[in-house]
Amino acid sequence: MLVDFEKLPGDSRVWIYQANRTFTDIELEEIKTETDTFLKAWTAHGQALNAGYEIPYKRFLIIGLDQTDASASGCSIDASVHFIQQLEQKYDVLLLDKMNVSYKQGEYVAYKPLTEFKKMAKAKSVSAKTVVFNNLVATKEEYLDHWEVPASESWHARFM
Repeated sequence: MLVDFEKLPGDSRVWIYQANRTFTDIELEEIKTETDTFLKAWTAHGQALNAGYEIPYKRFLIIGLDQTDASASGCSIDASVHFIQQLEQKYDVLLLDKMNVSYKQGEYVAYKPLTEFKKMAKAKSVSAKTVVFNNLVATKEEYLDHWEVPASESWHARFM
């Protein structure tokens, strides 16, 4: 069942999918419609899942799941991954590649392969103060508090 992301409890599980580019306004509207449709029908063992989403910076698809009544099962997680793969194909965008880093350059969101980000850190092109997106956060509360942080407060710190 589709619920407002803002109304999900803090302990809701989150999955963060970062795009390798910004979505166009037309793509964004289509992705919202498709995500609405998917989440309205998303179930685990026949039980509706209470889930919501948001798309910050026109680059990230954040899906949150309130696990109070029902948790995601292997099959429901597979269904969500299949949905994300369909978005990747339809919009010619990468969403599942975890070996990339998104970070801020002013108000611009940059996206680089991890190997290039490491080189940039070594060359001091990015620093411990660079705002990065920590896509390893697991709950909505962590997402709100620790997703967009200086590299020094994230797993990215090991490269600084």
